[in-house]
Amino acid sequence: MAMTVLTERDQLGVKPGRLYVDGSWCDSSDGGTWEQVNPATNEVVTTFAVGSAADVDRAVRAARRAFDEGPWPRMHAKDRKAILQRLVGLISDHGEELNRLQTLENGMPVAFSSMAVVSSAMAAAIFDHHAGWIDKICGETFPTYEPSPTGADVQVMTFREPLGVVAAVIPWNAPMMLFAQKVAPALATGCTVVVKPSEYAALTSLRLTELIEEADLPTGVFNLVPGPGDPTGEALITHPGVDKVTFTGSRAVGSRILAASGDGIKRVTLELGGKSPSIVFDDAASVEGAAMVAMGMVSMGVSGQGCVCQTRSLVQRSVYDAFLEAAAGLTGMVTFGDPFDPATTSGAIINRRQLERVMGFIERAPSEGARLVAGGDRPGGELAQGNFVNPTLFADVDNSMSVARDEVFGPVLVAMPFEDEDEAIRIANDTQYGLGAGVYTTNIARAFRVARAVRAGTVGINEYTLMPNAPFGGYKTSGLGREGGWGSIEAFTETKSVIVGLSG
Repeated sequence: MAMTVLTERDQLGVKPGRLYVDGSWCDSSDGGTWEQVNPATNEVVTTFAVGSAADVDRAVRAARRAFDEGPWPRMHAKDRKAILQRLVGLISDHGEELNRLQTLENGMPVAFSSMAVVSSAMAAAIFDHHAGWIDKICGETFPTYEPSPTGADVQVMTFREPLGVVAAVIPWNAPMMLFAQKVAPALATGCTVVVKPSEYAALTSLRLTELIEEADLPTGVFNLVPGPGDPTGEALITHPGVDKVTFTGSRAVGSRILAASGDGIKRVTLELGGKSPSIVFDDAASVEGAAMVAMGMVSMGVSGQGCVCQTRSLVQRSVYDAFLEAAAGLTGMVTFGDPFDPATTSGAIINRRQLERVMGFIERAPSEGARLVAGGDRPGGELAQGNFVNPTLFADVDNSMSVARDEVFGPVLVAMPFEDEDEAIRIANDTQYGLGAGVYTTNIARAFRVARAVRAGTVGINEYTLMPNAPFGGYKTSGLGREGGWGSIEAFTETKSVIVGLSG
């Protein structure tokens, strides 16, 4: 079947992307550009301008000016809320277009790109949720604890104020949802923003910027500077005019951001990698269903290129073989192909470098003692021109193996047997990561015991999903801070204590 990537590009009217700085579209100051490539075919879709250090400086200065002098942080709650709700409507109105642009930029199958968690509907829901906080962001009052040094009665209260200029760095795997996760709370709290989308997926960020422009934010409140980590990202995270960096991506880049933020004591929110376990007990309602969820996370949609994918399946020994059989069976149900064909279930690896990295993990695993059950290779024929990897299942894995310890970020599931609850918890927590986890059991007491014992930011019991109104983030090296819910509001605001003398 012929791929329709470039045909779809033409139908969507994709044009070369530009920077958006201080309310205007512009080219890079040094003429730099980057090719946007679809990983299903490795065809060049378009080009976009790369933000130079000088461009980043202009964007941050515009955001600084809009924060220090402009109306946005001082706007009445109902007016700021109305603008964000207008944006919610625009995202919803252009939902199908945005979903298809996401498929065009990162190869996510259009059937998956239209699903709730990663779709335009989720992005709209996130903006809607945070718009709802705008007229509820308030401080507290406190009773007098003791007289002031002068003996006067005082009233103590707190104000919650916007933090300042936010640098938001967006990854390529779920660009719409993660754009919203960062930009929505920043704008809702009255901050100004400079966004750097991934160089591997800039199309939805560019289109969302057009919608933000249409929503009529004040000049300089929102700025977009596409480009790679060097020079664009480095210039942004180290800029002295940035007050906060919010980032989703690899642990290595997160470490660099944390180090760079130290000099200016910048606030940071980091959502980093994961090696999430799913723990399947022998009293699970359906061992086969648990296998389907685990293998589905790594083989369907973005093919395991998700930080919360449950890539380690810990399975009670009495149902271990049944789990492996069910998981192996699912690998044969995957359909690669044209990402715009609704029958396609699974996407390509984002680029050739990551493809080689994934294949390196797969090739090393047997030498470390893992038993290959299914997959381990790449599809041939027409699919060979894309970055596809067949879903791969390894059995009899232990946590000393690199395929169990490191984030592969590809369609690889490892299975490990355990004897009892204590051993399952020990294996689950024997990792540097702590982003997500799953527990499969019909014993509700056990479910909550294990959920509390596992060191992870989000634990699903017989289910796993993300919600715009629930906090999301990780323990250990999976990150700092939380996105979603009230936690997002706290992350983009400062608390100021005000003490008022009441005597006289």
